[in-house]
Amino acid sequence: MKSKGPKRKTRKLLRRGNRERLTINKYLQEFEIGNMVLIRPMPSSHKGMPFKRFAGKIGVITNKRGQSYIIKVMDGNKEKQVISRPEHIRLI
Repeated sequence: MKSKGPKRKTRKLLRRGNRERLTINKYLQEFEIGNMVLIRPMPSSHKGMPFKRFAGKIGVITNKRGQSYIIKVMDGNKEKQVISRPEHIRLI
């Protein structure tokens, strides 16, 4: 394996069906601080995509930075912050 980029080994992780196409509503959705969200990367939008390790994790929105949101996620026993745009997160 020669590729060591951030998107390696994501063939199945970054796959969506026809019913999950990216719409303008996904770009424009707003979240409030304290909301519980699911991190689910949308493969057709590369901007603000969180790292593959955090796909499928549940976290709490702690702040907004520009168009993106800062999400507090537990990674094992450690608390981490993930910066993601709204099309890559889903409200729970």
